Amino acid sequence: MEGSGIGQFIPLILIFVIFYFFLIRPQQKKVKEHKAMVEALKRGDKVITSGGITGTVERIIDNDKVEVEIAENVKVEIVKTTGIQALLNNTEIKK
Repeated sequence: MEGSGIGQFIPLILIFVIFYFFLIRPQQKKVKEHKAMVEALKRGDKVITSGGITGTVERIIDNDKVEVEIAENVKVEIVKTTGIQALLNNTEIKK
């Protein structure tokens, strides 16, 4: 009788394991890579904002904001962690 009670939880445990390896773990890896990319930003990097605007990093403000030039003499301040989506001139080879 006791074995059948534990046996009912095996499918639930399997579903959790599948969710972990297919959803949770890849998302954590993506967040970690994005954080490393944002921390490594420097002047002159070409970036894509979360709104889809491309621009060049002009300066880093207080380690949490970035001033990005999106057109000639047009500069905007963007929060690094939420506003920068991707790096355009990334020469690093992914493995």
